Amino acid sequence: MKTKTGLYLAAAGIAALLAACAAQMGSEGGVTVGATDLGGVVTSAGGPEAGVWVIAETTDLPTKYAKIVVTDDRGRYLIPDLPKASYSVWVRGYGLVDSPKTKAAPGATVNLKAVPAPSANAAAQYYPPVYWYSMLKIPDKSEFPIGKVQHQGEWLNIMKSNACIACHALGTLGTRTIPKDFAHMKSADAWARRVQSGQALTQMARDTSRIGNPRVFELWADWTDRVAAGELPFATPPRPQGIERNLVLTTWDWSRNTAYMHDLIGTDRRNPTLFPNGKLYGAPEDSTDYVPILDPKTHQVSEILHPVRDPKTPSSKTSPMQPSPYWGPNPIWDSKASIHNPMMDERGRVWFTARVRHPDNPDFCKKGSSHPSAKAFPINRAGRHLSMYDPASGKWTLISTCFATHHLVFAEDANHTIWTSASGGGAGAIGWLNRKLYEESGDEARAQGWTPYILDTNGNGKRDEYTEPNQPLDPAKDRRAAINIYVVAVNPVDG
Repeated sequence: MKTKTGLYLAAAGIAALLAACAAQMGSEGGVTVGATDLGGVVTSAGGPEAGVWVIAETTDLPTKYAKIVVTDDRGRYLIPDLPKASYSVWVRGYGLVDSPKTKAAPGATVNLKAVPAPSANAAAQYYPPVYWYSMLKIPDKSEFPIGKVQHQGEWLNIMKSNACIACHALGTLGTRTIPKDFAHMKSADAWARRVQSGQALTQMARDTSRIGNPRVFELWADWTDRVAAGELPFATPPRPQGIERNLVLTTWDWSRNTAYMHDLIGTDRRNPTLFPNGKLYGAPEDSTDYVPILDPKTHQVSEILHPVRDPKTPSSKTSPMQPSPYWGPNPIWDSKASIHNPMMDERGRVWFTARVRHPDNPDFCKKGSSHPSAKAFPINRAGRHLSMYDPASGKWTLISTCFATHHLVFAEDANHTIWTSASGGGAGAIGWLNRKLYEESGDEARAQGWTPYILDTNGNGKRDEYTEPNQPLDPAKDRRAAINIYVVAVNPVDG
């Protein structure tokens, strides 16, 4: 399941901040603590504990808030610039279990006692999920092809790069154990059933079929069986070293418990110095149509409803699903807009790849249209489009695109062109919106364009006629590639 009960934003403090903090470290091993700081020394029976995390967390603010730093070689720490509140402070680190939580307020010196893990099993519960997931057995080269996967390298690439790790962080306690609801099943059957839980069933079925089920279910089952039998990761993670200790992590709990955060934005990526400490906008994808907003200065959270043009726009609420062992038999996602990827422009407006209507395209996108792109490559359906929210006016702009969108990025050109990628049903085309033209004319049809992916297979460097992917290769022609790309980037040299 993609649903997450804790949704956080992480912000890294740069080394300059820690340099200022280091100046407050006393030469005799103590720490000079300012009025808005917490600091002290972490020790255990073996002496100072270096490279462990000190966590200060509070629920006194409008949303749950925490700040995390790493101890230096002498076990010293300084948590800077804390909002006024009562904090629980404790130590976490590899080789340890969490220490008892100490209550403290900013301005206090808090020396903490680390608690060594009583066993290897207790220590391993704090390891990164990927250390547990690395226990998964890799099929021998002789076993391939497995399903659609032709060789071992391809299998490893899929297992490392797809939603298994990126979205679900396989190896967490929830994924390395079998839910009690499925305990009566054989382990492979339990895995086949668990990936059908909730409204991500279709995507999960797609991804597991790429890897080659039922073999992948057998491998996952073997993994969780070995974990249940007490097997532990074969390596111990090293504690943070060097520049890794210069990280200050700030987290806020925001959005809804039944939603998940796919993406967030708080500045224009072309000029990331814009809007410092401004509000951050999240993209909750299929979980809800309410866009979460965080103000990192006031710690206030809010949300705005993303509209759609057509009330018949399909919702994730109707997605096929099996009952979830965590959330029960009823759907918890309800999103028509499917808000995927936000980007902020130079005026602080937030652009999204989002669904604004039913997937069936209007006539100007299709065969017989006079639109230049439709003449070259007509498209009948698009599952996601474009939208823009203007915080200054509180108004939404919905833009119907013929091409499907997945991620977006602004070009560094006079037109502020928005390029988009397509993934999953994108018709094998890449699309763009001339933002300048659109804002001047309001004509969404004239301002947009798209093109299929053409391989110059005859190598003449020219745009020629092309063969379709299901046709035999013609050495005199180019070749259309029926692909969709996940992300898009603009070459700053030539645009």
